[in-house]
Amino acid sequence: MNTDQLKKHILPAEASVKDALDAINALSGGRMILFVTDADGMILGAVTDGDIRRALLRGVNVADNVKLAMNSRFTALTEDDNPAEVVAIGKRRHLRLIPVTHAGKLTDILDLDNITALLPMDAVLMAGGRGERLRPLTLTTPKPLLKVGDKPIIDRNVERLEKYGVKNIFVTINYLGEMIEEHFNKRNAETPAHYSVVRCVREPKRLGTLGSLALVEGLQNDTVLVMNSDLLTSIDFDKMWRHHTSTGAALTVGTVPYTVSVPYAIMRTDGSRILGLEEKPTYNYFANGGVYMMKRELLADIPRGEYLDAPDFIEKQIARGLRVESFPIEGRWIDIGSPDDFRAANELLAQSRE
Repeated sequence: MNTDQLKKHILPAEASVKDALDAINALSGGRMILFVTDADGMILGAVTDGDIRRALLRGVNVADNVKLAMNSRFTALTEDDNPAEVVAIGKRRHLRLIPVTHAGKLTDILDLDNITALLPMDAVLMAGGRGERLRPLTLTTPKPLLKVGDKPIIDRNVERLEKYGVKNIFVTINYLGEMIEEHFNKRNAETPAHYSVVRCVREPKRLGTLGSLALVEGLQNDTVLVMNSDLLTSIDFDKMWRHHTSTGAALTVGTVPYTVSVPYAIMRTDGSRILGLEEKPTYNYFANGGVYMMKRELLADIPRGEYLDAPDFIEKQIARGLRVESFPIEGRWIDIGSPDDFRAANELLAQSRE
């Protein structure tokens, strides 16, 4: 929350029950909860209109101190907690707000209506490609800034990451990179209350799908999400993160189902001898979806300034004996690489009204 929003939910410890009622009545949007703090900013309890009703039934008077009505057993996110787990608990309990504390002092309030999760990871969006199959659209506009619906593709991915509590976001740029840089400089300046600040990292030359990761500085978490910036996807980052961490994987690859139907009878052979036939078979595979979660230490293995594509990187981790996991992407996934994909993405959003 920004400072003004935060103040509306804070009540000093010397306030009365009547003061609490007035403050709750001034709130809106269903977030009808106050946090009681002392003069040093230490959080003492939480109070809702339900807490006040129960206190009045116990004989507490509206002129009495609010501490007689507050609930001192409340869910909070402390510096020792796992943020992802605290938010998950809050979601299960249908909480709307969770206070954030440091050394017992209230420092922030999480609005669970505006976040899906709070994942301890950084994110890197790859936005250096030329988008040649989308020409002439990409002759003067880099593909990540093409609008799908009413906003650029890359903004949809940044906003989705913010919903999952990702604060540290990087965008690697090359082709028409100055336009992407200007876009995010403007966004960062005009929206200081945003949950994240997006920083651009410029490639000195084309470095492949993952080579630019070696240039990213300022990563803070042990888990790094890397994804193509031109994907339109409803992937659940929380589920992917839980799969990645619970399996102990060094690298987890988001995968999408891919079906190949052969319109002919396929022969099973031994040399020139036919052993049997399979009529018009269908083969099901999982393809690379352009979304990766990896341990930050893997980035140290990427040579700085050298070209590196994702398949080579994945194969190298497997060859090193590291655990590489697959995470099937459920729901929407469109790789906007062609005019047909771009048209399909816009039609889909028009139907869903996102």
